[in-house]
Amino acid sequence: MKSDADRVPATEWLREAAAQLAQTDSDTPRLDAELLLAHSLGVERGHLLLDMQRSLTPPQCVVADRLLLRRATGEPVAHILETRAFWAHDFKVGPASLIPRADTETLVETGLRHCSESRSVRILDLGTGTGCVLISLLSERPHALGIGLDVVQGAVDLATENARKLGVRNRATFRCGDWFSALEPQDGPFDLIVSNPPYIPSADIEGLMSEVRNYEPRLALDGGPDGLDAVRHILKTAPSRLVPGGSLALEVGVAQAAKVASLAACEGYQCVEIAKDLCGIERVVSARWDTS
Repeated sequence: MKSDADRVPATEWLREAAAQLAQTDSDTPRLDAELLLAHSLGVERGHLLLDMQRSLTPPQCVVADRLLLRRATGEPVAHILETRAFWAHDFKVGPASLIPRADTETLVETGLRHCSESRSVRILDLGTGTGCVLISLLSERPHALGIGLDVVQGAVDLATENARKLGVRNRATFRCGDWFSALEPQDGPFDLIVSNPPYIPSADIEGLMSEVRNYEPRLALDGGPDGLDAVRHILKTAPSRLVPGGSLALEVGVAQAAKVASLAACEGYQCVEIAKDLCGIERVVSARWDTS
């Protein structure tokens, strides 16, 4: 039988773990430590914080220390926990796709403004990844149907699993293919096309935080010389897949919104708008396609 002397107070483990993570690239060492410890104990973070008098047994310390080592060597917390909160749900994540980020919730907000609440609409999500954008839209619009496309089969599998877990699998279809190429003749036309495409300039990839550069797929990050290769392709191709009056919404990088808005206008889109994220950064460009 283990004595109390063999146990480590949770407060002590958290303090030492946060100090260790503070020496790494982590922007949130204390939060990371709390999430890792809660996960190792099989409890929610909130429950852990309400029970800070607990002590860890030696086996519990071993599990927590293993997770801490993974984080300290650069692995993202979301990959360790295999989940990330986004919009109103927790999504399963993995190395096959980008980790959902709060910035991208602006894309969901914009998409909802372009989606009718009362009638059936068709939504296309290009580069769906975990499916977080499409699934969030479908969860808010119960009459909507959606298709999510991704060039990586592992991402398609993730999105399909998330849709099943979150109760929208009967309204969501996921396929593997490069942008529009996986669409079939009977698909669409779509009332709304959304995308969080790769938009980081190639030369900037090496300057990303190591947990992004080393653990998230370059295909989902690298947008070519100026970051807008995929954006240009989508802007040119989307009109043939939109209903008259349909909308397109694109997430963009820092300082790209004005350029993308100009490209959209030059392609003939109307009602071009820019939406800011919670940090005040111009994050989403939306526009309407009307042939009349």
